[in-house]
Amino acid sequence: MRKTTAIYPGSFDPLTNGHLDIIERSAKLFDEVIVAILVNLDKEPLFTVEERVSMTRAILNHRFPNVRVDIFDGLLVEYAIKQQAQVIVRGIRAVSDYEYELQMALMNRRLESRLETVFMMAAEAYSYLSSRLVREVFKLGGSVDGLVPALVEEKLKEKIQKK
Repeated sequence: MRKTTAIYPGSFDPLTNGHLDIIERSAKLFDEVIVAILVNLDKEPLFTVEERVSMTRAILNHRFPNVRVDIFDGLLVEYAIKQQAQVIVRGIRAVSDYEYELQMALMNRRLESRLETVFMMAAEAYSYLSSRLVREVFKLGGSVDGLVPALVEEKLKEKIQKK
């Protein structure tokens, strides 16, 4: 029987409870899930890729034995081929996400027809949540309690104190 490997790609800057929900649900559906953290040189992230990997690994550590964390740059389909993945997992919060994600899924299918994209609806509690929104609320002094794992909140506080 063939193992099904799924990739959940994103910047995860920072990892939110919405991301964790998608990871947990994906781990139940697929034999292996790779949380693939994107190195995007065009964006200026709050956390370095090393910080994001370290936090994500610490949060997921032993929680889901079939989930691993990795980094990638370039085309997602090329990374997926190297990882011998069959599935890309994408979270959908709203209609606006769907439109963008549909375009990406169709382009990925055009580039690699053997790769399927699975859309997972965000849990209702996280349907409005994004990393960008978390960063913005936190920078303006708002509470992110319940929106991100405790470790992420701690690291956010450390980042702000260093500035």
